[in-house]
Amino acid sequence: MELALVLPLVAVLLLAVVQLGLLVRDQILVVHAAREAAREAAVDPSPDAPRRAALASADLDGSRLTVSASGRGAAGSRVRVEVTYRASTGVPIIGAAVGDLTLRASATMRVER
Repeated sequence: MELALVLPLVAVLLLAVVQLGLLVRDQILVVHAAREAAREAAVDPSPDAPRRAALASADLDGSRLTVSASGRGAAGSRVRVEVTYRASTGVPIIGAAVGDLTLRASATMRVER
């Protein structure tokens, strides 16, 4: 009898833990993508180089990813890259209750060439 009352609560808690784990994984991937994009922006003056590097570095959906670079100047200056990712919450019950979340990360590197 008590198991029938507690089991739905335990199931919802387990789903919440799974969703949290997926969001943490996505945040780590966004941080990694920001670092790779900043590194590429520091060595390649092409305006689309940071986005290409961010997409190549992590398994993130490109349609949900935004990459912006600013401050690139001559060698020795600093370039700052910000990566924004709209993470989907697809776990049943929990995902519908929470909705998509926006994850952000930025990185700064010294321009080399």
